[in-house]
Amino acid sequence: MVGMEPEQGRVIDFATAAKAARATAARAARAARTPVRGADGTEPRLLRQIYGEILRDERRDQDRSLEDVARTVGMSKQYLSEVERGRKEASSEMLRSVCDALDLPMEQLLARGIRRMTAHRTLRTTGHAGVELCAA
Repeated sequence: MVGMEPEQGRVIDFATAAKAARATAARAARAARTPVRGADGTEPRLLRQIYGEILRDERRDQDRSLEDVARTVGMSKQYLSEVERGRKEASSEMLRSVCDALDLPMEQLLARGIRRMTAHRTLRTTGHAGVELCAA
């Protein structure tokens, strides 16, 4: 359908305008999904990846198998493996169950997650030039 804008005297093809608007919206959606890269050029890790690493480290520190912990929690060992590798987003209830099975307080999981998230962040002071503080 073709319409007319009286003020400017231009002919607008609404089908083409709608297609252009959809393309612009699709580009904006892709840009919103693209992770922001850090100063070192790496993509920031997702929270599920960090929590998965912590749970895996804790399980291995206790010399427990995936099968043992998964059975205690009531989930498949494949699902627990995917949670540990950061491929599945576990619900808060599921995280609580895994933490309970590992005798890991949920607060420790959260605190360790914060430490790992900020371990590589560099903060610059406003005082002396060249002085940097690294978060631990």
